Order: sequence, then C-alpha cells, then structure tokens
Amino acid sequence: MVILVILVNTLISLILLYVAWRVWQLKQQLAYITDRLTAYESCTHAALNKAPENIYLSQQNIYNLRQKNQVLQMQIQQVRQIISLLLLGRQIWQRYFRRLELTPGKRTVGK
Repeated sequence: MVILVILVNTLISLILLYVAWRVWQLKQQLAYITDRLTAYESCTHAALNKAPENIYLSQQNIYNLRQKNQVLQMQIQQVRQIISLLLLGRQIWQRYFRRLELTPGKRTVGK
C-alpha cells in the first residue's frame, strides 16, 4: 500500500513538474511577445507622432499649389485671348491691305 502511495505521489510530482516546465515556457514566450509588441509600439509611435503635423503641412502645400495653379490658369487664358486678338487683327489687316492692293490694280486701261 505504501508503494502505491509513493508511486501515485511520484506520478503526481512528475505531472506537476511537467506542468511547471510548460508554464515556464509559456512565461518565456509571453515575455518575448511583450518585448516585440513594446518595440513595435515604440516604432509606430515614432512614425505616427508627427503624422498630424505632416498632414497639415501637406494640406497647406496642396492649397498653395491650387492657388498658384489658379493664377497660372488665368494667365494662360489671358495669353490665349491675346493670341486670339492678334490673329483677328492679322486677319483684319490682311483683308484691309488686300483690298487696298487690289483697288489700284482694278483700273481699266481704256480710261
């Protein structure tokens, strides 16, 4: 009977030793995971810490570019209008001077 108690106690001790070893391994894994997550959090914090400021600066830059683009669009439209006026003036000039050139040539020889 004493041998049976010793065997059961030994078996329970071995099972508890195995459980303790597994708990120790789990503790090691959790410590490793905790360290990795802390490092990831630190990196993400460093990367995202200035994100709002960078977003604001980007918005300002976009606004400035849009303002400059609007000014340039107006200038392009003005240049197009000037070119259109010059072409119209050239057409009128050519029509007027063609008529002047053609008018003296139309004189009749009999007069």
